[in-house]
Amino acid sequence: MAERDIYKHDVDFATLALQSPAFNKHLKVNGQLDFSDPEAVHLLERDFSLRLDLPNDRLCPPVPNRLNYILWLQDLLDTTSDDYTDQPKWNFIATDIDPKNLEYAKRNVLQNKLETRIRPVQTKPTNPLIPLDTLGLGRIDFTMCNPPFYASSADLVASAASKSRPPHSACTGADVEMVTPGGEVAFVSRMIDESKGLGERCMWYTSMLGKSSSVEAVVQRIRAAGMDNWAVKDLVQGSKTRRWAVAWSWGSLRPPEAAARSTSTIPKHLLPFPPEHRISLIQSSVDACAEVLHETMRNLRIPWQYRQATATGLGFAPGNVWSRAARRKKQQDRGNPSPVHSPPNRNTDKEPALGFKIHLQIAQEGGVSMTIRWLRGRDSVLFESFCGMLKRQMTIP
Repeated sequence: MAERDIYKHDVDFATLALQSPAFNKHLKVNGQLDFSDPEAVHLLERDFSLRLDLPNDRLCPPVPNRLNYILWLQDLLDTTSDDYTDQPKWNFIATDIDPKNLEYAKRNVLQNKLETRIRPVQTKPTNPLIPLDTLGLGRIDFTMCNPPFYASSADLVASAASKSRPPHSACTGADVEMVTPGGEVAFVSRMIDESKGLGERCMWYTSMLGKSSSVEAVVQRIRAAGMDNWAVKDLVQGSKTRRWAVAWSWGSLRPPEAAARSTSTIPKHLLPFPPEHRISLIQSSVDACAEVLHETMRNLRIPWQYRQATATGLGFAPGNVWSRAARRKKQQDRGNPSPVHSPPNRNTDKEPALGFKIHLQIAQEGGVSMTIRWLRGRDSVLFESFCGMLKRQMTIP
């Protein structure tokens, strides 16, 4: 796969200045970019062929950080949808309460010929943050949000004064963009409350956060709302300012570890249950492991399909069919045919309690490694029990 995050490392602004004389005038003596200048947006033009006009008194968000956010959104959607592709052609509705921001947004949409894909919409502070009904939308794939960080103008000033050095993306924003009652936690909490009524009309509700302390408060609100499916992401390029993003879903499709727990700074107790489990097996070959795995699935009598070419299997279980009580029931129903050779069907009327994918591969240290990935379900205890059962079955001499 080609490198998607073209700003994975620090951007070489000196090289960019050589490529663009217009950009060179915004470069400081130390080789860093003056982000407080709204005209310093040449990364968009060089790397994405986009031209952007920004007002002098509004925020100028750093491009690398926002690309990181978009790539994470794509990963969430790619891994939790039956029909999503990895080359999306997204259509956006962009809402804002500030007339000046909307004026420039409309101008930028037109000059880049994106009016068929981006629709700026004026809203009011009292309107819903996710106004699907007002916009005439049945459902959407995701929300994307950069909320006001601060609870008051005094909070903003105090935060700036506490910094020992100016931030890389110096603040040129207006209060309407940066200040909201209760700060970013209250803003995102409103989104969480609204999502309870919207449910699965949005696949993933997401927002950026500017403070690590806000992540804990938001995750606690997500849990309190009764959600068991969320994700946390560090947003950082090179040595630049760190931000965070949080996502939550009322659906049962689970993102992989790399998307759900993509952080090195947030405590583990704030992260969702690990969706992947790895087991070292005693068998000497992948084929030998596959035979034991097939026999285990056959005994469970659940939909299971295995592709030998990729050493990957997909299965679904209606519940804990490996418990002692379930085994006793199967003995009573021994005469019934097993559906083990039927391909798994995600589109059944009744949603399976557990969907999983199993991959076998030769481990670097020798032997065979089995990775079990949680694809679907709401019960982490059930997934953990399934992994424990497989470990016992697969490691029996």
